[in-house]
Amino acid sequence: MFKQNYNVIGIMSGTSLDGVDLAHVKFSKKANWTFEILETRTVSYDEKWLIILKNAVNFSSSELNQLNEEYTLLLSQIINNFISEYKIKNIDAVCNHGHTILHKPDLGYTLQIGNLSVLAQLIKQKVVCDFRVQDVLLGGQGAPLVPIGDKMLFSKFDYCLNLGGFSNISFDENDKRIAFDISPVNTVLNFYANTFNLSFDDKGNIAKSGNLNLELFSKLNEIEFYKLPYPKSLGIEFVKDVVFPMIEKFQIDFSDIMNTFVEHIAYQISRNIKKENSSIFITGGGVYNEFLINRIKFYLPNNEIVIPDQKTIEFKEALIFAFLGVLKLRNEINVLASVTGASKDHSSGIIFTSNHK
Repeated sequence: MFKQNYNVIGIMSGTSLDGVDLAHVKFSKKANWTFEILETRTVSYDEKWLIILKNAVNFSSSELNQLNEEYTLLLSQIINNFISEYKIKNIDAVCNHGHTILHKPDLGYTLQIGNLSVLAQLIKQKVVCDFRVQDVLLGGQGAPLVPIGDKMLFSKFDYCLNLGGFSNISFDENDKRIAFDISPVNTVLNFYANTFNLSFDDKGNIAKSGNLNLELFSKLNEIEFYKLPYPKSLGIEFVKDVVFPMIEKFQIDFSDIMNTFVEHIAYQISRNIKKENSSIFITGGGVYNEFLINRIKFYLPNNEIVIPDQKTIEFKEALIFAFLGVLKLRNEINVLASVTGASKDHSSGIIFTSNHK
């Protein structure tokens, strides 16, 4: 008989490189799942780690192995500090996504560092991790994984939209959960904000100050990915191999690039919202880009935009990876084939136990 209450920590590091998100969450299972987000923390990467993680896509196999060991050690220190600072006791599991370095599901592989078995020993806790690999082995995209959490924790909204390194969406269609990545967001906007010596464009003010370049806007919207049927997912390779080379052909101000890319993001999102008068639940760091949110509203004037409390905005992915870990502990389905394209629904992830647990 499974227990009804779980005390877990969810951990996520996204492609936008904001840092490591940690969320202490309590889940309860009665008729439906409910949750309470308790303590949260984002631990930013220092300059050394930012450079390493930005360049790791080019590393050799041996360099990646060493990086995985070093990152797992870094992660263990971050987790131990979080547990110690908030005096968190009686933890059922630490549920870790890791940091994506490589994601090429069509070639049969995906790599999230920080998921080595030694992590359980270093933090003296049970660890549930490496949620994507099994799905890729089953022929899936290994992404997105958040939609089952959308379905089971946020079912009252018609659409769940996340604005992080990439935008992704999930919704029910013909009694199936559908989800896919839409376009890059902060992976591109933050890159150009860096040219102004800023880590991000506060409220989208730089983008707002720029001008829309219709030719670039048109070229971006012609990218082949947008014509593909779902399931489909994006990785940083897409930005480096497709998006940046296209933008670099245009000799225009960075503010104009950012303005045009915001317009592109909003337009691509609107193409994927089919239902009129629907509710759209938006989370992720892109929520704070007021210019982007206003452009989304411009394209979707008859829809309700719902932006939740700060903890849910910033830690929804950590929350849901905590939830995926709980489902794995119960050996219940936590990845949907309708979303990833895998051969079947399955309970994904690896459980590592500590000598101390």
